[in-house]
Amino acid sequence: MSKVVKIESGKKKLDVLERLMLLQVLPKEGNYSNLKALRVVREKLSFTEAENKALAFREEAGMLRWNPLGCPEKEIFFGEIIEGLIVKALKALNKQEKLTVDQFSLYEKFVGADETE
Repeated sequence: MSKVVKIESGKKKLDVLERLMLLQVLPKEGNYSNLKALRVVREKLSFTEAENKALAFREEAGMLRWNPLGCPEKEIFFGEIIEGLIVKALKALNKQEKLTVDQFSLYEKFVGADETE
């Protein structure tokens, strides 16, 4: 019997690092309708020209850096299908023991701290 996963679709507040990490976690393959929805989410997660200017992204010693005061958290709506894809991707990373420290808060926001497989 498969486990029922309750997905609470809706808005999530994401900081700069979470937005960057989620862009990496989102699936790059799938069916047409999922890819179309993922494209919309990628656009929402991307940074506007004003955010880019305020954050002043730069590379230092091979790492991406930005002004931590440049951009507040952004509230983004995730529908049930997209949230399901995100949860699936994060759980897969966790199961493979490839979840990173930078993805930790995403896992807690989308999957939940108590839910592991």
